[in-house]
Amino acid sequence: MNISQGSLEETRYFLILARDLGYGEIEQLSNTAQEVSKLIESYMSKLRQSL
Repeated sequence: MNISQGSLEETRYFLILARDLGYGEIEQLSNTAQEVSKLIESYMSKLRQSL
């Protein structure tokens, strides 16, 4: 799970970089990344509760 969170943060960084370099709008992808972040957090929380 920690690796997936790290990969997600790396993705966010590259989205910001792409925007700064003028490669396009990142709003939709950023929203998707936020949703994935919430899913990962929820899944980790459920795993902790089941221990």
